[in-house]
Amino acid sequence: MQKRQLGNSSLELTTIGFGSWAIGGGDWKFGWGDQNEQDSIDAIVAAVDHGINWIDTAAVYGGGISEQIVGKALVQLGSSRRPIVATKCGRVMRGPDTIDKIIKRASIIAECEASLQRLGIDCIDLYQIHWPEPDEDIEEAWATLVELKQQGKVREIGVSNHNAAQLARLQAIHPVASLQPPYSLIVPGVEKEVLPYCAANHIGVVCYSPMYKGLLTGKFSLERAQALSAKDHRSRDVHFQSPLIEAHLGLVDCLRPIAEKQGRSLAELAIAWVLRRPEVTSAIVGGRNAAQVEQIVGAAEWTLDAQDIETIEQLRIGHQQAQRVSLG
Repeated sequence: MQKRQLGNSSLELTTIGFGSWAIGGGDWKFGWGDQNEQDSIDAIVAAVDHGINWIDTAAVYGGGISEQIVGKALVQLGSSRRPIVATKCGRVMRGPDTIDKIIKRASIIAECEASLQRLGIDCIDLYQIHWPEPDEDIEEAWATLVELKQQGKVREIGVSNHNAAQLARLQAIHPVASLQPPYSLIVPGVEKEVLPYCAANHIGVVCYSPMYKGLLTGKFSLERAQALSAKDHRSRDVHFQSPLIEAHLGLVDCLRPIAEKQGRSLAELAIAWVLRRPEVTSAIVGGRNAAQVEQIVGAAEWTLDAQDIETIEQLRIGHQQAQRVSLG
């Protein structure tokens, strides 16, 4: 699988990374419903078998459950096949429905130690501030990540969900290796300012939700969205509710012939679309079992041609107009 250097860092990532948000289970505020642990481990092993060389996780996913499962998968894979591990700090779970936003030095140091223990590793390859909240604390948080890097607890440091102005504040303290933003045909907002800023400052981009939580896979319908479990946070996501979901499903229907023409799936198209941008190092793609992983790895080798990109762009513009109309 193709690899790209992550900004100016020492890391080279495959263009698809394994996302472990969903394997944190359904017993927390932003869960994806009940999840079988062995299925999760099998999915991680399958990802490595298919050439994916890095895993993205976070301490808050299931209150540490995701990191624990990643740690078990690492044991099964063994040191010779160990993938690069990225995790995040700054969200502290106090209960299933209570998540504190803390990026103070003492809290981050404690989070890092807990993540190392759950993952069963001595050094985190990429450690990231999950959200820039509270905004006034991001400099303290970033200085703490620099300290952890100097101590050898983490190898490279980056952030998630930060805007260009916040990145500039951190760059004044220490170079930012990477940014992890949401990026998809449904949520393309980073194209305007964030991606150009990252390109100009040699910051790698590892985007999450390129398939927008499954909406762009072609496997969703109004009926499926309405039947989502209360344990699945998507049941509370406005993009899965009327009137937006109708507009999104309309876009999917228009994209389907492009994918079918190339003998590809809609999931692969959604991933290939974000990877078309030179600023994007890798797309984080979740998988809840080995079969799901097998369905998306082909996107890493698919380069959309200019005609398809133009067609998709026109469809996206029409989709944005449809969203505006639907919202009145």
